Amino acid sequence: MGRVRLLSRCAVLCAALCALLVLSSCSSNRSAPSSSASTSPAAQAVGAGTTGFGTLASPCGKGHATGATDQGVTDSTIDIAYGDDAGYSGDPGVTEMSDAVKAFMKWCNDQGGILGRQVVGQYYDAAVFNVVPQVKQACKTAFMLVGEGWALDEAGEEFRVGCNLPAVPAYTAGVDIANGPEMFQPAPNPDDYLPASDLFQIAKLFPAAVKAAAPLNTTLSSSQVSIAKVLQAGTEAGFQWLNCNVTLNFLGEPDYLPYAQKFKSCGAKLIFSNQPPGPLTYDLLTAMDQLNYHPIILGEADVYGVAMAQWNTAGFGNNVYVRQAFQPLENASVVPAVNQYLSVVHASGGKVGQLGEQAASAFLLWATAAKECGSHLTRQCMVNELSQIHSWDGGGLQATADPGNNMPAACGMLVKLTGTAWSQVYPQTKGQMECSPNFVVKITGAAVGTTLNSSRLSTKFLGPSVILPQK
Repeated sequence: MGRVRLLSRCAVLCAALCALLVLSSCSSNRSAPSSSASTSPAAQAVGAGTTGFGTLASPCGKGHATGATDQGVTDSTIDIAYGDDAGYSGDPGVTEMSDAVKAFMKWCNDQGGILGRQVVGQYYDAAVFNVVPQVKQACKTAFMLVGEGWALDEAGEEFRVGCNLPAVPAYTAGVDIANGPEMFQPAPNPDDYLPASDLFQIAKLFPAAVKAAAPLNTTLSSSQVSIAKVLQAGTEAGFQWLNCNVTLNFLGEPDYLPYAQKFKSCGAKLIFSNQPPGPLTYDLLTAMDQLNYHPIILGEADVYGVAMAQWNTAGFGNNVYVRQAFQPLENASVVPAVNQYLSVVHASGGKVGQLGEQAASAFLLWATAAKECGSHLTRQCMVNELSQIHSWDGGGLQATADPGNNMPAACGMLVKLTGTAWSQVYPQTKGQMECSPNFVVKITGAAVGTTLNSSRLSTKFLGPSVILPQK
């Protein structure tokens, strides 16, 4: 967020918080290994007297790395690009990701940078519909994309791959970037495997409701791709999907009552939505309440946050449940990494939220690989190093995932909105996640959304100059 943080984002995912970073000798091909699982709610933070983040030893610090080794790299600086859609009028001011990247650049530079090189960032606001010029501009100067998240990132993928601009995004939305070359996410949401802990968990809590479930469709293409995967995975989890045939205009409707009535008349007891907080979500829930219709709403991770909670003063969203593979901010008292994330971003005056946690984890993943490259900091080295990181939890911010193999976490939790407060409802132990290999569902057929090669890379923009991992 994301499965995807569309604007609707995704976002974009066992908090085995004590096992952080494993540089393994596994194949660099993006195969599908079994996901490890743990239900530990917390772990020991890095010891007193050391600098780190949560359970992660800091990748930042003084050093003597030198050389203008690649575009955007000098003896003293590393130039990265980051960005979001904060300028979009339909969902304005969503700056949690860019605020996190700015804050963690400062956190890193205050320690000495990456082996002495200061990290310099250039910000790109795509405002949803202006991704292409942002990517083209970043291609001219940046070493890499780090912690970015654009709802229509697919539009820029041809240009990103064409200029060999590696990315460690906070989330991906488009199908070709989700399995794209030179791309490594801290919480992967690939085309061919879906993190589906929420579908299995909500089926345990509400076995009758999932027998009468329906998706909320919109006119946004990336939203439709996401829904197709959920329909397939939900069936494995025991869902029975109704054909309510409700599709909302992504840019809004003049009247939501007819759509709420359509769901009610169809008999939907549970509605899956990958739409974020905003007019579409708020107006639909309000219309449902006007009809005295209160189905369970199973939302994506981007629904969780301050905006949704502040809106829910009338309680129209009291049946909203949300999947989490990142620790919610409310768990800061039991998860050291969450508390530290809040401190780092607040110290820079930034906004905090789930998307910010994703961007922070992305920055830390990028910095960890960059430190390993040292004075040999090239895009090829970064692709090599990132492809070998097979166990990552961002110091405790998230469930353990496999960025190197583009495999999502096999763990998750559910949070629920009650009034203006979010709380963890499943598992009941605060900070704990439930884990199962069944929670990562293999997606097949047309729902994959694109063509993948034997290394699970999207073939659409592959060419002879693409940077692939070297063993």
